[in-house]
Amino acid sequence: MDDKHLIKAYGAFAAVSFFWGTTYLAIRIGVETVPPALFAGLRFLMAGSVLMGFLKAKGYVFPRGRDLFDLSVTGVALLTLANGSVVWAEQYVPSSLAALIVATLPFWMVGFESVLPRGERVTLRQATGIIIGFFGLVLLLWPEIKNSLGSFYLKGILALFFAPISWSAGSIYAKRHKLNVHPLMSAASQMLVAGSLLTLFGFFAGEFNRLTFDPRGMAAMVYLAIFGSIVGYGSYIYALDKLPSSFVSTYAYLNPVVAVLLGWLILDERFDWLLITATIIILTGVVLVTTNRPGRLKSEKKIQTHGAGATPPPCLEEG
Repeated sequence: MDDKHLIKAYGAFAAVSFFWGTTYLAIRIGVETVPPALFAGLRFLMAGSVLMGFLKAKGYVFPRGRDLFDLSVTGVALLTLANGSVVWAEQYVPSSLAALIVATLPFWMVGFESVLPRGERVTLRQATGIIIGFFGLVLLLWPEIKNSLGSFYLKGILALFFAPISWSAGSIYAKRHKLNVHPLMSAASQMLVAGSLLTLFGFFAGEFNRLTFDPRGMAAMVYLAIFGSIVGYGSYIYALDKLPSSFVSTYAYLNPVVAVLLGWLILDERFDWLLITATIIILTGVVLVTTNRPGRLKSEKKIQTHGAGATPPPCLEEG
C-alpha cells in the first residue's frame, strides 16, 4: 500500500476512534429534548435512507430471502435493542458512565462464545481481564447505586448492562450466519429495519405527542446520522480493509476516553480521581480480554457487524 492510501487508512481509523467516542455525548444532548425511541429511530431512518440511496445508485443489490432475515435479526439485536437501550438510559445516566459500561462488551462476547458449541474457551488471561474490568465498574458505580435503589438512575444502569449483552448476542449471530451482501448494504438495511421498529415503538408509546423540533436535539440527531453512522461506519470499513483488524479494533479503547473527556468538558460531567482510576482499571481488563487470544492471528477475519455509532465487536456504537 502506498503512502497516500496509508495516510487515508490511518485517517479513517482516527475518525472512527473520535467520532464513535462522541456519539455518547450527542445522545445525551439529544434525549434532553427528543423522546428516546424517536431520537434513535429517526436517526437510523435518516442515515439508512441516505446510505441505501447512495448504494443503490452505485448498483448494489438489496438483500433478499435468508440474507434479509439474518441481517434483520442482527439489526434488531444491535441497533433496536442494544443501541435503543443506550439512548433510553442516557436520559438518566451521564454519557461518560454510559461509555464505560458499554466498554465491557468484550467481556460478554467472550462469555457467550465460551458456552456455545465450537466456541473458544475462556483463558486465564481473559478471566483475569473480566474480573479486573468488573472490579473497576463496582468501584465506579457502587457509591451511587447503593443510594439509588428503585430510581431511574439504577434502571438506566441496568439498561446499559443489557446493551452489550444484546450486542454480543447479535454479533455472534452475525458471525455464525454469513451474508452474501456488501457490508455497507447490510449496514444500511439494518439501520432501516431498526429505525422503522424504534419509530413504530415511539408512535405507540405516545412519543410523537412529546416531540419538539428543538434545534439542539435535532442537531444531535443529524450529527449522529452523519458522523456516527455514515462517516463513522464508512471509515471503519475502509480502515478494516487497509489495516490489520487487530489494530483497527483498538478504537474500542479510545472511544470511552473520548466520551469521558467530552462529557466533562461540554456537559460538566463527573471527572475525578475515582472516575480516572476506574476508567484505567476497566480498560486494562478490556485489553487483557481482547489481546493474544488463542489462534487469533490465524483465524482473524473481517466480520460484518452493525451499521451505526455504538461500536462493533469488540461496539458498541454505538452509541
